[in-house]
Amino acid sequence: MSSSEHHATTRSGAFFVPHDLKAPLKGASGGPLAGLTAAVKDMYDIVGERTGGGSPEWLAQQKPASVHSAAVANILDAGATIIGKTICDEFFFSISGANAHYGTPENVRAPGRLPGGSSSGSAAATAADCCDFALGSDTGGSVRIPASFCGLYGIRPTHSRVDMSGAMPMAPSFDVCGWFANGPGVFQKVGSVLLEGGRVEAPVKNLVIADDAFAEADSEVTNLARRFLGRAEARLPKPSRERVAPDGLETWRESFRILQGRETWNSYGEFIEQKKPKLGPGNKERLLFGATVTDEMIKPAQKIRDQARERMSSLLKPGTILAMPTAPSIAPLRDSAGKEQDAFRLRVIRLTCISGLSGLPQLTMPMGTVGGCPVGISFIGWKDSDEALLDLAVSLSRYCGLTPDTAE
Repeated sequence: MSSSEHHATTRSGAFFVPHDLKAPLKGASGGPLAGLTAAVKDMYDIVGERTGGGSPEWLAQQKPASVHSAAVANILDAGATIIGKTICDEFFFSISGANAHYGTPENVRAPGRLPGGSSSGSAAATAADCCDFALGSDTGGSVRIPASFCGLYGIRPTHSRVDMSGAMPMAPSFDVCGWFANGPGVFQKVGSVLLEGGRVEAPVKNLVIADDAFAEADSEVTNLARRFLGRAEARLPKPSRERVAPDGLETWRESFRILQGRETWNSYGEFIEQKKPKLGPGNKERLLFGATVTDEMIKPAQKIRDQARERMSSLLKPGTILAMPTAPSIAPLRDSAGKEQDAFRLRVIRLTCISGLSGLPQLTMPMGTVGGCPVGISFIGWKDSDEALLDLAVSLSRYCGLTPDTAE
């Protein structure tokens, strides 16, 4: 894609930030990602560029980066060419994909509907074939949800498997670098470049169906997921069924909300109090909630997180994976009211907090469509099973993309 073509896409699709790269940034001449193009969420430092995190007023305070973030350096060293910096939700605190300052990236696979956030521009640009893959981040679902809404492969890696140095934080005990791709081959290649540390290999011998996660989703989504698992049964173990959260996913969600709120305020509270930026609706209320979180609220929330980690590690020993819908529904309409989006967010976080609290990796795949809109299915694996999940994406990809009308 030429520079002029890229900036035409910028204007028409609103995928890229106004302070975008002036020209593509070419990577090494060889490597596993040679010949591939990438877009990067505007939270990762790129030498000579300012990093904005979805906030024009934060951007105005920043100096151009003198060092690439680790993730950017790794994909450049592996041969990728970075074509642009993508729009994200303000301070990453939303799952809608709308940014009050920069607009809402177009979801070309579900026209008129939200792309999902906070890595909205990265997902939308990938779905629109502006790039071969894109970097996002995931704290409370910011890769998984836009991947589901835009019909992409996406992953939330095991916490700390990908180096986050040079990336803006949100809630560091939950933050991970994730990525999107249209196909499983490129998706797997990116993992071979970004994943660090020890992988834990084990053949996948057990499959757990998360009954309580399925109960959170619309019937059309759960029916599609069951058909997908039926089509893929030759490549999956015979399933068993479990409730993931014995005390209810709402208890886990509230724990996540409190811990995330405190950590995000720790990251940006001082800036908000000193500079008083104009914050977008929804994001403003969530950010300011973080200032109200007390130590008395933190202690029980941490206890619930500890219980969730223990429960998930006992459930997902090496060789066991868990299946669940990625999102509870198709993408909401772009013009849906704030109250509708708030209610939707509650349902989403009940699902996404499972991986978030446990720190375990979660893969999402485009299993098909409901009413013409993409829907993802997820598999959570054991700690450091990221490579096994990427292998699974390749293995199961032949069953992806069928619509309910054409599914066998």
